[in-house]
Amino acid sequence: MAALAAVAALSVAVGTKSIPLGTVWDALDGHASVPGRAEDVRIVLDLRIPRTLIGLAAGVALGLAGALMQALTRNPLADPGILGINAGAAAAVVLAIRVLGVASLTGYIWFAFAGAAGAFAVVYLLGTRGRSGASPERLALAGAAVGAALLAVVNAVSLLDATTFDRYRLWQVGSLAGRDLSVLYGVLPFIAAGTLITLALGPSLNVVALGEDTARALGANLNRTRLLSAVAVVLLCGAATAAVGPIAFVGLAVPHIARTLVGPDQRWLLPYSLVLAPALLLLADIAGRVLMRPGELQTGLVTAFVGAPVFLAVILRRRIVPL
Repeated sequence: MAALAAVAALSVAVGTKSIPLGTVWDALDGHASVPGRAEDVRIVLDLRIPRTLIGLAAGVALGLAGALMQALTRNPLADPGILGINAGAAAAVVLAIRVLGVASLTGYIWFAFAGAAGAFAVVYLLGTRGRSGASPERLALAGAAVGAALLAVVNAVSLLDATTFDRYRLWQVGSLAGRDLSVLYGVLPFIAAGTLITLALGPSLNVVALGEDTARALGANLNRTRLLSAVAVVLLCGAATAAVGPIAFVGLAVPHIARTLVGPDQRWLLPYSLVLAPALLLLADIAGRVLMRPGELQTGLVTAFVGAPVFLAVILRRRIVPL
């Protein structure tokens, strides 16, 4: 928590424009009319603080969703894209741009959330068909199939219309820039609900990790646990993807980092993922602002460039713990 607080403070103090720490503190302290520093104060209050708060909320959602996805599918390489959630959000955004002419970031949010929820509903229905009901393998396969179909729609629509492609690529790269507090207010109820459900599922997920036969022998309701997990994943992934776009690596890697610290107990793993993920996301955002001054490197690109090689090294060293 102390490290997360330090990273959040750094996110407010550091950016593409150098602002004295005294001015930052005056802005936070309510002195909005610092002589000669009105523009700096506006940057801190209107840009950096909303950006930091959105990064905290999206990081919490991505970290918990990644840990929950890995527990639900029992796949150590699971991430929010494995069940078609990112593809559903992307397809909805592309169709909203092409068919309805939506051009604003705030307009994308609800379409992205609806697309993510709709895609996962289809995946869950396909994954639970048959007498055997839901299983990690069936859900993963259904998610791969639905995701491939939706990405084909995204590519077809965006490549056939230049305006749609230009607007979509700005959302698709994943970024904390350009978001105001209205975006946070829109997604915060969904993230809060998903967080509460996820943390409450910790003991049940521990039982499920013992295997289906053992879990049933201990009296666990597997279908209820999977359904609640699915609802939480949709709330968390849908809200985070809608707010900041599809950001890779965070939901995939953070649960493994937490697992090395506290072990496989979900009652500890989930809270640690909740704290570590926003810290990692904000660090990536800060790096993107600092490395490309006076320009900016999008957060999704930073997490991909830095995270992918690190995670690949972990895989090659066989440090991935089977679930």
